[in-house]
Amino acid sequence: MNHTAEAPAVWDPAFVGAGDCLLSSDQCVVHGQHYFVKGLIEIPVVDSGEVFSWGVWVSLSRENFARAADLWDRPGREAEQPYFGWLTTDLPVYSPTTLNLKTHVHTRPVGERPYVELEPTDHPLAVEQRTGITLDRVRDIAAAVLHAGGGQRW
Repeated sequence: MNHTAEAPAVWDPAFVGAGDCLLSSDQCVVHGQHYFVKGLIEIPVVDSGEVFSWGVWVSLSRENFARAADLWDRPGREAEQPYFGWLTTDLPVYSPTTLNLKTHVHTRPVGERPYVELEPTDHPLAVEQRTGITLDRVRDIAAAVLHAGGGQRW
């Protein structure tokens, strides 16, 4: 019930080994100037009681990234105010693109990925986050992601 992006859309495998670039399973830095965290966009599946999750990357300001990193392993971090960010994952089943949608990143207890809340717009992804999807839609997403080609690493 989930699909995840391995890296932000701006990541290039050529960055591996560069002193000012980092890609881990949770955080990414590009050229010491662009900062990203991985989180989950959760969408209720209305006819199953389950949740479908997109594992996505969100860009944060240098200050918010540093704050999140400082609190990464600290119990109680979920009390932190949400961080503003821009979605930097192009999800292949949405038009228009999901790149640069406005988000709020909600920190959760240690060991849990942050929750990514989309700004409540009329973008199809934001609508689905608010209203939910069906199991048939989950199957359609799975088929589309499996057949998506090039660009994003899934």
